[in-house]
Amino acid sequence: MSDLSSRNVVTPTNRYRNNAKAIGIGNEFWDTSERNGLAGIVADLADGILHTEAGHEFVNFSCCSYLDLDSHPKVIEGGIEAMRRYGVLDHCIPRTRVQIPAMLELEASLDELFGAQTICSIAASTASFGLLPLIASGDLGNGTRPLMVFDKNAHISMANVKPVCADETEIATCRHNDLDFIEDCCRKYARVAFICDGSDSLGGYAPVQELAQLQDKYGLMVYYDDSHSLSAYGERGVGYVRSHSPIRDERTIVVMTLNKAFGTSGAVIVLDGHSKQTLRIIERFGAALAYSQPMNTAAIGASLASAQIHRTAELTMRQEGLRENIALFDSLIRTDQSGRTFPIRLVPISDATVIEAGRRVFEAGFYVSPVFFPIVARGTAGLRVMLRYGHTDKQIRRLCEVLEEVGAPAAAIEPEPVR
Repeated sequence: MSDLSSRNVVTPTNRYRNNAKAIGIGNEFWDTSERNGLAGIVADLADGILHTEAGHEFVNFSCCSYLDLDSHPKVIEGGIEAMRRYGVLDHCIPRTRVQIPAMLELEASLDELFGAQTICSIAASTASFGLLPLIASGDLGNGTRPLMVFDKNAHISMANVKPVCADETEIATCRHNDLDFIEDCCRKYARVAFICDGSDSLGGYAPVQELAQLQDKYGLMVYYDDSHSLSAYGERGVGYVRSHSPIRDERTIVVMTLNKAFGTSGAVIVLDGHSKQTLRIIERFGAALAYSQPMNTAAIGASLASAQIHRTAELTMRQEGLRENIALFDSLIRTDQSGRTFPIRLVPISDATVIEAGRRVFEAGFYVSPVFFPIVARGTAGLRVMLRYGHTDKQIRRLCEVLEEVGAPAAAIEPEPVR
């Protein structure tokens, strides 16, 4: 073997990502979680209860299927029916060359549901990896390369694209929802694009209406990932951003996974006011959006069935049931998210004890995921509770009793009315 001491060693710039730091700090938490049986769990699901091979039973309070549509008989049958109808699981060729009608049928249904132009993708992360570089180059926009401002808390599916976008334009990162910073950038740059979560995995919403004011004043483009609010929020489940933003043109782009409250698989890109030529640019040059991995036929059929449920009173009934469960939890446990419609609650527990607390909750028959750096900032660990329509009053009340036992703060006053 040759002497390595004479060879050059690469020094990373770490301008937009730092794996060594993230892994060095965060991996010990994951290892500790796994040693305590809180990661890598394998369990069968029957009647809403998970069963491990060792015989332990628990209720999952860390699942994003907020309306429990993923187990809806019509959604399951929709996937099966589409497979029978088209006779293929995955017609593996880019849709720009050849496609069966299934995807077009789903996009037409979603166009009507959202009152917009839609493009489907295999995943929201795939959509972001395809769209964000096109925004950076000005090809998705007005032709001007923008300053791209990423929210500090932007989901990793968006933040991971920073280095790619940096090859096309200038990148900046701002503090969470820092409207003053964004406006200052708008004053200095001819074009600015802000990248953020419309609804985030720690229980918050973006300041959509305030951002709309900046869009009107400066032409700001805003790219939202609103995955956590799709279906769970708004008339016909259109999500938080589509329910609140008055800007319905090329200045607003929304990406949402179909894997959460929508109850199926894949993702949808929601657009307004784009030309047919721009849509073709997205399909042809949107990186993995143009590859031979579209949504498979079963996912499309299930999504068509879920979209139909979104047009019925059943969706409203499930949304109301979810809100009732959220309000019940808030009446028993105090969190920073109390009183909001968002189905996620972060129960504060110290970094030193969060794994032990999670283990005790799991042993009592409930799974809530411990979150720690780099999922959250250091020193802000907690147990993330995700409430669903299908949780019973008894399950929620017993979970809250256990959470109190491990140090969660009880609700001292009646929570604000759910908005």
